[in-house]
Amino acid sequence: MPIKVGMVSLGCSKNLVDSERMLYKLKSHGYKLVTEPGLADIAVVNTCGFIKSAKEEAIETILELAKLKAEGTLKKIVITGCLTERYKEEAAELFPEADAVIGIGNNKDIIDVLDHVLAGERYINFAPKLEAELDGERMISTLPFFSYLKVAEGCSNCCTYCAIPQIRGKFRSVPMEKVLEEARYLADNGVTELVVIAQDTSRYGEDLYGESKLPELLRELCKIDGLRWIRTLYCYPERITDELLETIASEEKLVKYLEIPIQHCNGNILSRMNRWGDAEQLEALFNHIREKVPGVILRTTLITGFPGETEEQFNELAEFIQKVRFDRLGCFPYSREEGTKSAEFPDQIDEDTAAHRADIIMEQQMLISAEKNEQLLGKEFTAVTEGFDRFGECWFGRTPSDAPDIDGKVFFTSPRRLDIGEFVKIRITDTLDYDLIGEVIE
Repeated sequence: MPIKVGMVSLGCSKNLVDSERMLYKLKSHGYKLVTEPGLADIAVVNTCGFIKSAKEEAIETILELAKLKAEGTLKKIVITGCLTERYKEEAAELFPEADAVIGIGNNKDIIDVLDHVLAGERYINFAPKLEAELDGERMISTLPFFSYLKVAEGCSNCCTYCAIPQIRGKFRSVPMEKVLEEARYLADNGVTELVVIAQDTSRYGEDLYGESKLPELLRELCKIDGLRWIRTLYCYPERITDELLETIASEEKLVKYLEIPIQHCNGNILSRMNRWGDAEQLEALFNHIREKVPGVILRTTLITGFPGETEEQFNELAEFIQKVRFDRLGCFPYSREEGTKSAEFPDQIDEDTAAHRADIIMEQQMLISAEKNEQLLGKEFTAVTEGFDRFGECWFGRTPSDAPDIDGKVFFTSPRRLDIGEFVKIRITDTLDYDLIGEVIE
């Protein structure tokens, strides 16, 4: 009887791609993959260790699995990912129930790791993080019609609040021929929507080719038969070029959507974050983007409570949000992360204050989103079908304006049964705070 393995992938979509590569290796070597770790012989946890809440989630997950192991349900536990890479031997000591604790450089050797633990060893190993594989075959774990396409690993931006460079290493682009090869494979296997990701997607190619090759990559992706929607996440504001905007505006398969995390708008705060710009420069940038790409959906992320953020600077941020009126926005309270420069800043903000400020921004954005959704009443869109809600007795999916996992949904009725991944034309009939309601137009 084959040994059953359950994968728990925590954190971001970039981590999910790593998990999918391990899943492919496991399946190819005869392991039986199960979706519930409680039904597995071996549980592999691909952790996130980016901020406090992610670390807490990873620890909770591991402790739950340790309980299953103590009860005899699970036989072995393997821990990898950002948490173990960041804390290494500390993680091995903290989780004595783990049979293997490895770093991200060991993910490519997951079969060898399991050989060790199945032989009764406790395996602790941390290969150099720069050995983390940049490409390789994957087993898609998302809905079958869409997939993430990770075009780079690591980050060299060194924002003062961020631990990613020390966890994942310097920015390393995947060679373009490898990216395109993977994209063709995905399209050949039924993927119609690609979401292009990296820690800084807009930097793609600089390390290999001496300049950003994101526009060229996107144009090449658009030539691949079978792909219908291509979306780009994690572009930095200072690297938004006219060439990129013209590419997005002119290529039919590129959805008119850009995620540009700015984190704040106050120039002093941004300087202390080692980030680009100020309110005036950022407003000019977003006006320029909207001019070059008519109808573009703009998404950003913000941090409140960064060390030294005054009430006046927070109010400037709130006013900026009202002025720019982003289509999509996420706001998070500052997380003080050991090993980062900002963790040593003397003027730390109380956690409750940071959280309260984030709540204010999100309440403000809810009103903006509701107003923007109201303007969509009666409009027609193409939507991709993601499933059927048996409680609401309707289908649900997304329009091009919404990225998987992070944005809203559209709930719609249809006179006929639909297939998962089917693209349909819908008319918007009602709105919710972040979601839409509509009906299929035959």
